Amino acid sequence: MSYMDLREFISFLDSRNELKRITVPVERDLEISEITDRTIKSGGPALLFENVKGFEVPIITNIFGTHQRTAWALGVENTNDLAEKVRDILGLVQTPPSSLIEKLTALKDLVGMARTQPKLVKNGPCQEVILEGNSIDLEALPNLKCWPMDGGRYITLPLVISKDPESGRRNVGIYRMQVYGKDSAGMHWQTHKVGASHYRLGQEKGMDRLEVAVALGGDPATIWSGALPIPPDMDEIAVSGLLRGKPVEMVQCKTVDLEVPANAEYILEGYVVPGELKTEGPFGDHTGYYSLEDDFPIFHVTAITHRKNPIYPATIVGRPPSEDFFMGKAVERLMLPALQLTLPEIKDINMPAEGVFHNLVIVSMKKEYRGHTRKVMNALWGLGLMMLAKTIIV
Repeated sequence: MSYMDLREFISFLDSRNELKRITVPVERDLEISEITDRTIKSGGPALLFENVKGFEVPIITNIFGTHQRTAWALGVENTNDLAEKVRDILGLVQTPPSSLIEKLTALKDLVGMARTQPKLVKNGPCQEVILEGNSIDLEALPNLKCWPMDGGRYITLPLVISKDPESGRRNVGIYRMQVYGKDSAGMHWQTHKVGASHYRLGQEKGMDRLEVAVALGGDPATIWSGALPIPPDMDEIAVSGLLRGKPVEMVQCKTVDLEVPANAEYILEGYVVPGELKTEGPFGDHTGYYSLEDDFPIFHVTAITHRKNPIYPATIVGRPPSEDFFMGKAVERLMLPALQLTLPEIKDINMPAEGVFHNLVIVSMKKEYRGHTRKVMNALWGLGLMMLAKTIIV
């Protein structure tokens, strides 16, 4: 099953008794984080805070906070089913069709894949309300302060969309954003992220500005796709369409030349100036420690668009297991078949919460010769974000 938007998924969770509506008044600073953190660690439901002090906008947290909810978000009953879904897709590449029947079947599958590519529409719910100029106010959103020593309030579940200045290829990533004021925020593009690569390339080309859009909300598979460690030439929105079995509807921004999910709750449009940096942090991070202050690009807002009566999505990170662990576990299951294309001797992998997910990778393999395990270990460390793994056990 795929979902049109965040609201449809919330209704689904409600029907499965996997949603708790909190109607008593709560503070957005620290209290929502504390309630959410306790709920995640006790295996509790998604939380819809309907009475946030000072705001009419409800906040939803913990939608991915169990393996089951993450599986439902991605349209399967079990996260292990993701590997089979990917194997079906990769089968087109792994085994070239030989007979006429196989060629026709492959053609049918390719046509199906084409039908799941992003679809541009003229209008979307995310633009029911348009705010520009003096009406722009990031501080009117119920952004969270999660932990006592955080440097400020943060947008914690944004889908940040940018384009490669040379190829025009889109990148979508979940990068936290510290709100500086009404019309600016920090863009936490770590140096190894694709967004940071776009920023550096813009700087090399002497660009005055690099346009960026930020989506909050949308269908759960698209929200989750921002966490995918896929190659830069792959489109996260297209991957979301493949998982959903139908295209993600996209709409053109009002002030920047970017397309955004039409069914998002909020869209922040704007730009960063290559070479312009500002101190961001500290931030209570997924390791259970605070990441320290550092300089990052500044996101300047040119427009805010949103649905009527929007819902604000947020996530909490901290000492594991947190919601990002369950999101990451689904990434692990999804990426296993692709990993096996490169290293077919690998049978399975496990990145447990105890290793803060990417810091510990446990691998089972079929060993065929002396030194084979070392070959696998070195190959893994050379694959994309696997370079961040501190320990690999083969």
